[in-house]
Amino acid sequence: MKERQRLDGALSSFQKLEQELADQIELIELGEAEGDDEVVAEAEACLDSLAKNAQQREVETLLSGEVDGNDCYLEIHAGAGGTESQDWAEMLFRMYMRWAENKGFKVEISGTNAGDEAGLKSATILVKGENAYGLLKTESGVHRLVRISPFDSNARRHTSFSSIWVFPVIDDDIEIEIDESDCRVDTYRASGAGGQHVNTTDSAVRITHQPTGIVVQCQSQRSQHKNRAEAWKMLRARLYEKELQEREEKAQAEASQKGAIGWGHQIRSYVLQPYQMVKDLRTGVESTNPSAVLDGALDPFIEAALAQRVHGGGAVEVEDLD
Repeated sequence: MKERQRLDGALSSFQKLEQELADQIELIELGEAEGDDEVVAEAEACLDSLAKNAQQREVETLLSGEVDGNDCYLEIHAGAGGTESQDWAEMLFRMYMRWAENKGFKVEISGTNAGDEAGLKSATILVKGENAYGLLKTESGVHRLVRISPFDSNARRHTSFSSIWVFPVIDDDIEIEIDESDCRVDTYRASGAGGQHVNTTDSAVRITHQPTGIVVQCQSQRSQHKNRAEAWKMLRARLYEKELQEREEKAQAEASQKGAIGWGHQIRSYVLQPYQMVKDLRTGVESTNPSAVLDGALDPFIEAALAQRVHGGGAVEVEDLD
């Protein structure tokens, strides 16, 4: 029924666009026939709005994966480089929070690990909204920052790296078998703000799946029991995402296509000095306004990466993002 409702909605949306297009074309023809420039201008403005709506619907057609419509977890991990990379991880944390808010998605912070002096060593957020995983899945990979370090008294240029990992929330009707004997469960005190109870009891939970090396942790709840349940849910999601990725890599290998979104691959560079540019290394999409990108303007990058994943090929040509 859920799939039927999704398809019905997509068909209704297309039919509405088709009818509105026909109506506006008819208005333009009538306006031109009667010499009414105001009617023509109004209909043309409606066509511009309709074109943007159609573009959004086109992006949604790229989200055809079996769990693309699901909520998702997004993990951020600072790379080597200490405070500089940890500050970069916090900048990415803010960027994705702003992007989700702009989309009208609900965001919950599952856990954070504060940096030694500033920033974040790691963070996990839960993004809730229609097609959250489908839109964010191409963000997995290594993100590179080049800037004059605010932590360097000599004002030298530094390069920092942080990793993003996105995996879907799994529906209860999808069975993921986990042998608990393969897992190590650790409890520890939560870090950061949260009140006296959170910081003085071993409420945080970390689960390590030893066969794959996957580690998940949750400290968002005061109750260790609730954190444990959420951590097991996250582990199921990570294992399912790993299976999806292995399937995709196999399909790409069979089609002799090079995957460019795997874990450990650099996918995007953000340059703040000596010039300003954000460039996606998979699609070739660029923006000369990194401030807007770091404020959540990620849609052009996401749309191009989705199109490339669906259609394959090299760099994607797009209009100037600025």
